[in-house]
Amino acid sequence: MASMLCVACGVPFASTTWAQCAARDVLQNQLKLTIRSAQAPQLPIESARDIATWKTIAIGTFADSIRLRNELDRMGCNVGGQAAEILARSAFTVGAHKIDVDLIAVTPAQLGFTSDTVTLANVYARARQLGFELAAAEVGPQLRIQYLDQPMGEFLIIGMEPITTWSGEPIILNVANGGAGLILIGQDGRATAEIHVASRFVFARSRQSAPNPQLVVGAAGRLPP
Repeated sequence: MASMLCVACGVPFASTTWAQCAARDVLQNQLKLTIRSAQAPQLPIESARDIATWKTIAIGTFADSIRLRNELDRMGCNVGGQAAEILARSAFTVGAHKIDVDLIAVTPAQLGFTSDTVTLANVYARARQLGFELAAAEVGPQLRIQYLDQPMGEFLIIGMEPITTWSGEPIILNVANGGAGLILIGQDGRATAEIHVASRFVFARSRQSAPNPQLVVGAAGRLPP
């Protein structure tokens, strides 16, 4: 029943309780879809320069976080309970100036991990070692707004510093289309959280470390659209 309450960007959640239940359903779907996708070979990369920019989005386009959340509501984009909570926290801020951010989509397997799961802390450490940067928290909702053609079954974990809920639970964001509509949800942001190696993370890349032009085409061919 809870999954029936999620609809595509067009009708917002009627209550926080429904949002939380629907978000849990989406995360359960993510695990099932991730396990199936793990069968596809994923070649490891050696540097952030070895992989093409997946998407470029603009951040800093809203005066404050309230206006950003209002835009999600205006567009009818669904927001899970945990995501809504951290968007309301003082630690969640928006950029003072509009800038374009180059985003990279990469899996822990591409970062070189071979076990079934890996901790969030280890994913972040390896990503930094290879030259990726953690994304600003604003990237999550901005990507949700600017990525309305997200394919069904895609889940994108935002590589970001966790923000704690009112109860002190660390949360990171996930931009998802679990089959019941486009949604922004929160998930476990503890350093010890176990992540499947086929999960897709979104990191930022400094424009000072742009991809090697000779490698862009080959790297892009290894990424889903």
